[in-house]
Amino acid sequence: MQFKHCRLEFDGPVATLMFDHQEVMNAFSPDMHGGLTEALDVIEDKRDDVRCVVLTGAGKAFCTGANLQGRNDDKSPGRKTAGSTLETVFHPFLRRLRNLHCPLVTSVNGPAAGAGMSFALMGDIIVCARSSYFLQAFRRIGLVPDCGSTWILPRLIGKARAVELSLLGERLPAEKALEWGLVNRVVDDAALAEETKKLAHDLANGPTVALSLIRQLYWESEHNSFEDQLDLEMRSQLKAGKSEDFKEGVGAFLAKRPAQFKGR
Repeated sequence: MQFKHCRLEFDGPVATLMFDHQEVMNAFSPDMHGGLTEALDVIEDKRDDVRCVVLTGAGKAFCTGANLQGRNDDKSPGRKTAGSTLETVFHPFLRRLRNLHCPLVTSVNGPAAGAGMSFALMGDIIVCARSSYFLQAFRRIGLVPDCGSTWILPRLIGKARAVELSLLGERLPAEKALEWGLVNRVVDDAALAEETKKLAHDLANGPTVALSLIRQLYWESEHNSFEDQLDLEMRSQLKAGKSEDFKEGVGAFLAKRPAQFKGR
């Protein structure tokens, strides 16, 4: 399915959402956000069938951040300033990814710069092509990191590395990102699509009620005290314990057979 500057494809229970504005290396714009919103609405409408979402880019890039083309051409007094579209364009997309009903795999096929780096790091599992890289590009144009960069990065790699990436604006190669614990896997470029497909289907065929609760537990753990997290684990376990997948999992374990999870 083609939307404005993005595509949506289905492979059984896996939905692949693809940035697709290759002329600008998949740079993010209000038009692209509109297309992505429509695509995510389709995924939401099919939530009973979609059990894993893959986010990736078309062509040679994942996403190179905000589309700056034409920004300085409009000299009118009402021209939007840097940052004015964060709450109306960028933040809603980040929140939609955060609140997905199923696991999210980000398949980083090329440069992930600026906001594109934040989008890539929203994945529950992040798989990178060996030639891909990350870039906190903001300082190169006189801006500050946004799209949650200053929240996500220190939690994943520590303050020192996060500040260095932001202040120096140097490329972070995929293999170094793996060494730092920023991403989960790095594979040869030619193997990325197949590795992503295998991983996404493994998740989609799992107990996705529990997997959805797991991703929410880890998102919330950043804010909770130990006691709060114990309470949240208990409430989540009660929900998981009422699922058909739990009954199937126990039955399969006792019968010494592979479980056939349905995501219910």
